[in-house]
Amino acid sequence: MSSLALQITRTYVRPRRNACMSILRIFCAILYFFAASLDQEVSWAGDIQINGPELKFEDNQIRVTTSLALNEKWLEELRNGVTKELKFTIDLFRVWKMWPDEFVSGRSITRTLKGDPVTLEYRASSNDGTTIIQKKFKSFESMIQWALLIEDLKIANIGDLEKSTYFVRVNVESKIRKLPPVIGYFMIFLPENEFNIQKDSPRFSAGIRK
Repeated sequence: MSSLALQITRTYVRPRRNACMSILRIFCAILYFFAASLDQEVSWAGDIQINGPELKFEDNQIRVTTSLALNEKWLEELRNGVTKELKFTIDLFRVWKMWPDEFVSGRSITRTLKGDPVTLEYRASSNDGTTIIQKKFKSFESMIQWALLIEDLKIANIGDLEKSTYFVRVNVESKIRKLPPVIGYFMIFLPENEFNIQKDSPRFSAGIRK
């Protein structure tokens, strides 16, 4: 083969080799984020916990108070400008001896938290499906204190319940943070939540109707 042919062949092969290496690096990055995401929900749930739920029976209503305790990693990401979304689901269940627990009623509240590390502005919103509340906070701590507390939430009228045994279940989901653009194309393979935890109240007797 002539020297000119060799030079043309090398010129043609080198770009193809560089392109293959680039694709390989992207593929390895995707595998890394995919593997990390699989482990993320389990590891985060270990040091994040639900406080409560505490129940109060007042004015013929069942009222629930609960809060969420987060780890430093979650909070640090929020401080650095990552938008976070927490969905609180609070449900009332009736206990049956021979059948699965029966869902009676429930409420769902979504809290969205945004922090700007440059301007130090902190904003949050709350959406219960009918009302949207938007707030601006002077400090990161005051935003967290407001967003992580569900207080005195009405979930059922005691007069509408049949006399039986019940409990309240609190479930909290955290939406996954935004990913780099290349990884974003493969979101279909990644879990939807950063974590998903739940906690039940002690069982109690309630209801009037037989």
